[in-house]
Amino acid sequence: MEEKRWYKDMVFYQIWPRSFKDGDGDGMGDLWGVLEKLDYIKSLGCDGIWFSPIYPSPGADCGYDISDYMDIAPEFGGMEAFKKVLDGCHARGMKLIMDLVVNHTSDEHEWFQKSRQRIDPYTDYYIWRPAKPEGALPNNWDSNFEGKAWTWDDERQEYYLHLFAVKQPDLNMDNPLVREEVKNILRFWLDMGVDGFREDVITYISKKEGLPDDKLFPVYKGMLQYNHGPHIHEYLAEFKHDVFDHYDCFTLAEAPMVWPKQALKYIDEQKGQIDMMIQFQCQCADCFFTDYMPHKFSLRKMKRAFSSWQNKLAGKAWNMLYIENHDHPRIVSRYGSEEYWKESAKTLAASYLFQQGTPFIYQGQEIGMLNWRPENPGMYEDVQTRYQYEHTNLKKSPKARLKKLWRASRDSARTPMQWDSSENAGFTTGEPWFYVNENYKKINVAQQEGQRYSVLNFYRKAIQLRKTLPVVRYGRYKEHFKLSNKQYVYSRQMPGEKILVICSFTKRKLEVRAPRSFDLRTGRLILTNYPAQERFLQPYECRVYHWKE
Repeated sequence: MEEKRWYKDMVFYQIWPRSFKDGDGDGMGDLWGVLEKLDYIKSLGCDGIWFSPIYPSPGADCGYDISDYMDIAPEFGGMEAFKKVLDGCHARGMKLIMDLVVNHTSDEHEWFQKSRQRIDPYTDYYIWRPAKPEGALPNNWDSNFEGKAWTWDDERQEYYLHLFAVKQPDLNMDNPLVREEVKNILRFWLDMGVDGFREDVITYISKKEGLPDDKLFPVYKGMLQYNHGPHIHEYLAEFKHDVFDHYDCFTLAEAPMVWPKQALKYIDEQKGQIDMMIQFQCQCADCFFTDYMPHKFSLRKMKRAFSSWQNKLAGKAWNMLYIENHDHPRIVSRYGSEEYWKESAKTLAASYLFQQGTPFIYQGQEIGMLNWRPENPGMYEDVQTRYQYEHTNLKKSPKARLKKLWRASRDSARTPMQWDSSENAGFTTGEPWFYVNENYKKINVAQQEGQRYSVLNFYRKAIQLRKTLPVVRYGRYKEHFKLSNKQYVYSRQMPGEKILVICSFTKRKLEVRAPRSFDLRTGRLILTNYPAQERFLQPYECRVYHWKE
């Protein structure tokens, strides 16, 4: 239904609420702070917001452990503040999407408390298994955050499955009553006016029957048994048919370990159950599978990921474009250069903003925020980070283990937003809930607002261009010079119009290269991160050329 395709012309801004802006001075970011900054978000050219979870939660995983799906946490301002933000978005022509987390709940959710007591109808809302002989675990699966995927419950006298933190028990989606609960949650928010959902690890909700041991996958054992499970498309089609088809909304699926061919089973515009998909391949150019298994950044690997999704989805499905979110360290510190932070931040922006798809920008990305490097591991908040430090690489020195956290921890993306150079970076007038990056006096919104060539104003111009050039929506994508490990060059082309994007990923000066069919002398340079153009590309220089017949 074409009326649901409005998302194709949009740019979304992701907000990690507790670190975005504190509006009431208690040190925690909240919806009152978001309300203050709606005009700022709109000024970027963003016309949609994705909220990471803002539901009531004990906070074992920063809100991804939900205890009540049909309310807003009081620390974020409650339902009153949410409705004001929702109305404020719609008044500005902006959309708002929520984070839907239904693979698991908090262990403090009413459903789990009644399930562990075997109170009907909640007895089988979760995945429970008795101990094997001699108290052995039900299977060999690992959790993504904290050791094995099973925890013993003394009250029920059984193990429960948790693919993430111990306090995040997995729902039993095979139970039709659980699926009805999910539909009620969806209708509740859609009826209120919410415009869609980002669906957290949604491809995990159908586990392989019998929950067999994983004998193949070397890390995170069990993933082959619960990712893309036997009923996943059936359940997603049910949600689509019973709920989403009745609203003008859109859905975005988070999908670890997915490739384009498999993704099309979910997001094909004719036969799929979801509108767009968050893939992880573009986040693996400097690691294997997870940020905690790092290797040297490979530009070729990044380019292959981008090009694979662009080419294989073309004409069949729509890409979700991103380079940062709440689950990964800051991209400039990973793929760019902190020495050339401003230049590399802009080049990274150009590398993805002119591809076909709907871009998402994560808070702070638009000013080039960098990784946080605390003095000791106890300063980290994230449950995954703490586990990694305490339980892995124990033969290495504490200093070496801490250095790995600097490189890999999600907390680098969760430090408070840097608004200005005042105390606490203008994030709060109180005591901030989390540490502010010490570089906030150098990198902040207020400083960049008035700078013509700032990272912030580069993002504004890039977004404006992608919205005004039809070729960005409709043009054919092509990568050039694929073997280069220093430049990413791609074009978008349609009858009567074309653009060429040239991005350098090195500190060395490089000769400007263009495909034969693109004569730079006749093209108009519409975007660059250096005031003057020379014969050679400067460190981390990017250029976007435009031709129109």
